[in-house]
Amino acid sequence: MKGDGRRQGVLLLHGLARSRYSMILLERYLLARGYRVANPGYPSRQEEIAPLAHRVIPQGLAQLRQAGVETIHAVTHSMGGILLRRYWQDRQIPGFGHAVMLAPPNRGCELVDHFSRYRWFRLWAGPAGCQLGTASDSLPNALGPVPFSTGIIAGNEPIIPFFGHLIPGENDGKVSVARARVEGMKELLVLPCSHPFIMNHRAVWAQTAHFLEHGCFCPS
Repeated sequence: MKGDGRRQGVLLLHGLARSRYSMILLERYLLARGYRVANPGYPSRQEEIAPLAHRVIPQGLAQLRQAGVETIHAVTHSMGGILLRRYWQDRQIPGFGHAVMLAPPNRGCELVDHFSRYRWFRLWAGPAGCQLGTASDSLPNALGPVPFSTGIIAGNEPIIPFFGHLIPGENDGKVSVARARVEGMKELLVLPCSHPFIMNHRAVWAQTAHFLEHGCFCPS
């Protein structure tokens, strides 16, 4: 069943060094399926993850509540999933349904480990990006299991082979399939996508919609 325009909404959260426009095609797809959608932007390279989460998520939630939404889902890309998890540590979202995380660094990212020694990377990634390492005490690894219904879509086709070679195992060029996993998730699906453009694939759209509607991915 498609989303009811008044009762179901989706909060979109883009990733590091991206903007709300990176999620615009997915937004249009979900709107066409009957969902109300909030797709707020946030300055992903200016602050650490916690203040970013508490800046952007209430903004999106308020937009959906004002539209009469009762059940709120979330679809995140990359670091957006970590913002959602960090926000939930402090404040639950009433009427929350399902979350679909696209290429999330739920257990950190090896590229951050590799490049964070360089000043140019720290300047580019900003405070939040530098929190995404793989150490046991890094922010993603300190968040614990996801306490809400979560489906994860990971990619396995790096768009820049050099980055893919720096990451052990199957990966999308920035996040490995293994590190996209998180304790408490319901399902993980691997599709032939690259990290920057995973949110623009039609197969990802269809699987995202299926999870939002049924709490599971569509069997192939």
